[in-house]
Amino acid sequence: MNGLHILAEFHACEGERRLLLDAGTLAALCRRACAKAGLVVVAEAFHQFAGAGATGALVLAESHMAIHTWPELNSVTLDLYVCNYSQDNRAAAETAYSTLRTELKPRRIMRRDISRGGFDPEDPDSDSVAG
Repeated sequence: MNGLHILAEFHACEGERRLLLDAGTLAALCRRACAKAGLVVVAEAFHQFAGAGATGALVLAESHMAIHTWPELNSVTLDLYVCNYSQDNRAAAETAYSTLRTELKPRRIMRRDISRGGFDPEDPDSDSVAG
């Protein structure tokens, strides 16, 4: 389960307006970003809100991408997680992220990276929950 989890907010987006308004256009961008990065899409779901933005998710062989648009705020929220089971996929995550950033053209970005995995059940300083 080791991997990189990118949580980002894109504000003041100046890219093509349809990316914020149209679920089909947004889905195509997400698929392109993943293909360019070498990530494998295994399932997807996108939803168009009437008179508003769109939301969607791609299930990846490497984990997932979720994206939500807020056209009234010219903003997007992004959740991209790639696992590193058989190889280090951090570069792929960065490529997909970069493609989205380039197309959406945010003037302001808030990004948080979380390194996932690395839990050692034998380490007394690691948090664990018995279940």
